[in-house]
Amino acid sequence: MTSSQVDQTDEPRAGSEAVGGDTPGEGYERGLGSRQVQMIAIGGAIGVGLFLGAGANIAKAGPSLILMYALAGVIIFFIMRALGELLLYRPVSGSFAEYSREFLGPFFGYFTGWTYWLMWVVTGMAELTAAAIYVHYWFPAVPQWVTALVFLVVLFVANLISVKLFGEIEFWFSMVKVTALIGMIVIGLGVLTFGFSSAGDTASVANLWQFDGFFPKGIGSSLMTLQGVMFAYLAVELVGVTAGESENPEKTLPKAINTLPWRIALFYVGALTVILCVVKWTEFAPGVSPFVEAFAKIGIPAGAGIVNFVVLTAALSSCNSGMYSTGRMLRTLADNGEAPKVFNKLSSTKTPAFGITISVLFMGIGVILNYIVPEKAFGYVTSVATAAGIWTWLMILVSHILYRRAVDAGRLPASSFPAPGGAKCSWVAVAFLLFVTGLIAYDGDSRICLYVMAVWAVALAVGWFVLKARNPQVTERRETTFEKVG
Repeated sequence: MTSSQVDQTDEPRAGSEAVGGDTPGEGYERGLGSRQVQMIAIGGAIGVGLFLGAGANIAKAGPSLILMYALAGVIIFFIMRALGELLLYRPVSGSFAEYSREFLGPFFGYFTGWTYWLMWVVTGMAELTAAAIYVHYWFPAVPQWVTALVFLVVLFVANLISVKLFGEIEFWFSMVKVTALIGMIVIGLGVLTFGFSSAGDTASVANLWQFDGFFPKGIGSSLMTLQGVMFAYLAVELVGVTAGESENPEKTLPKAINTLPWRIALFYVGALTVILCVVKWTEFAPGVSPFVEAFAKIGIPAGAGIVNFVVLTAALSSCNSGMYSTGRMLRTLADNGEAPKVFNKLSSTKTPAFGITISVLFMGIGVILNYIVPEKAFGYVTSVATAAGIWTWLMILVSHILYRRAVDAGRLPASSFPAPGGAKCSWVAVAFLLFVTGLIAYDGDSRICLYVMAVWAVALAVGWFVLKARNPQVTERRETTFEKVG
């Protein structure tokens, strides 16, 4: 692509210019191949929420946490199929903001784009915190904030180089996570079947109900873990952000989304089931990875250290993804006049370098939190990330419902990847997400994130009115005339 072509992309573009699968020239390099998109999709479903956060949730819910992951996994599949239908209708980078803008209006596109940016900035803080905790396992003398800062700088440099390097790093990070999780499951099944290792005498499927039952703390306590469980699933929607840089989105995106159920069944439900059969749930505690703890109990030489390395790659993988997506979302906002034009510029390597840089500076707040309150940093940031993620998912679902309504009325072309159940499943997912939001409001520890989101909403509303005063046409709804379909 020539420099003149890249420069053309610096002009704002309407979110509804391309319909039915046509994507406006965005200036990005379509450097993500099929294997990379597949691994990004797989890796997006395996993160710190599972590797570290599951420890606290097991302590709260016991074996019933398995059921919570399965229930949330069904809802996540509904969300991803809704997103998949929209992506194949019109694959664009910054998809959630674009669909919110098209179907709900400019303000919702603006709000969703900035909130998704916030989600990943805050998630990046959580991942940096987790990575520092994992390194602390080997080097307890090294302060958490130092480790977090080093990782932040290294991943920042990698993201500036090219999307291909991002894709390659993410591919291998995800490969490590997937291989290790499968290995853990196989070893756990071996302990259960053949009784080897120091955990062999006590490993049993009966561990799922022998210690005060399957719901040892009550159903209410189990439901309260749903907020943490939903954090574990943050990033599955990253596939949508890659749409503008995938070589063949019509082929790779449906394949990546359709493999989600077995990934959830294997990596979440399967892995937790095996872990909780091998080691009774009362052995796990908050702040410690249940996978590291399980391998320490099994007694495999260096096993806990190996697992610690794996969960470290999971944290770095998610932080890497966060840097990737924040830069793209800021560019989408700039394209629509909802962020400073400087975010629109692409570097010589076709990356939104300025947007990535600003995002990384904000992620640096996580380094400060690790310096001030290292023991509470992870809990603070995960609750805010979950609230921002729920908003993003709600916007995907509502956009899908409105899109299906437009298709049924003949105003828009049908997608080549329709969601099963149509809008009905999206309505079910909306109700579930509102229920989880209610749980967050009920829980005194996590309620603070709703206060943060309220302040964030006020700040964005003020920004919107300022934007409207300075550039009214940016805030006007862009109507596009569509030919009747069918």
